Amino acid sequence: MATAAARRYARAVFELAQQEGQVEKWGDRLAQVRELLSDPEVAAVLTNPTIATDQRMQLISAAPHVLDGQATNLARLLIESNRVRDVGSVEQEFQRLADEAAGLATRLQQLRRRLAAS
Repeated sequence: MATAAARRYARAVFELAQQEGQVEKWGDRLAQVRELLSDPEVAAVLTNPTIATDQRMQLISAAPHVLDGQATNLARLLIESNRVRDVGSVEQEFQRLADEAAGLATRLQQLRRRLAAS
């Protein structure tokens, strides 16, 4: 079950993705962020309070071949707010929102077709 914080992050990312018309792209970005931040060695560094936050963020920023700019910004936000461990829940909640929206869009299309046929 997603925490309240994970739901808030997922909703914010989902709303941005919808505005940009890039829900699928953001789903891919979240998967990449989750994969990176869930790596045990990376997570150990990113959640270590003895390492300055700036240094932890530099680690993520130094990997442009792994994450694009927007995914890097999301990862940095999760690091800054000490939510690295929530990344899996954020991705799951985002996917739930995307699936829900896709289902609603499908139902609306079906309704439009029925109305047009009437």
